[in-house]
Amino acid sequence: MKKQKSETGYTKPLTREELIAKIKEFADTICESKGIELVHIEYQRETGGRVIRLYVDKQGGVTLKDCAWVSHQLSDILDINLDTDWPYSLEVSSPGANRPLGKPEDFKRFKGNTATVRTIVPVEGQKNFKGVLLGFNDGFVKLKINDKMVAISYKEIAKARLFNYNGENGC
Repeated sequence: MKKQKSETGYTKPLTREELIAKIKEFADTICESKGIELVHIEYQRETGGRVIRLYVDKQGGVTLKDCAWVSHQLSDILDINLDTDWPYSLEVSSPGANRPLGKPEDFKRFKGNTATVRTIVPVEGQKNFKGVLLGFNDGFVKLKINDKMVAISYKEIAKARLFNYNGENGC
């Protein structure tokens, strides 16, 4: 990973969160220039190596051509600016039926849809939830699970996705 100078003069690798934030800066600009929404960024180690995965969307749906364009543009910028000591694969795709929910606005936008949420620490004795989104308020995501409302702190969410989502037009 790219290293940053510390107060002692030594360099330390960027954290996962810092790396994602840096990628987001570049990706947001690229996507906005074409009217494409940057839905979510993932960085993880997989069997084949490190993967940077972007999910993008746009009104009417994202096409393969859109994904290829974002990938090509971002790849060139990352090659110049990311300065990693390791190889990585860049993947750009549509969010699909299990669309990631990463921003507070997503939990408001998709209110009424079924979602799965995994937390960092247990909430009411569990880490995995599946229910209907009731929205986002005061830093909490609210889900309806079996006629019971569960409030989960946004800061404690490790991963959240829509479940079998068929698009905003219901297609």
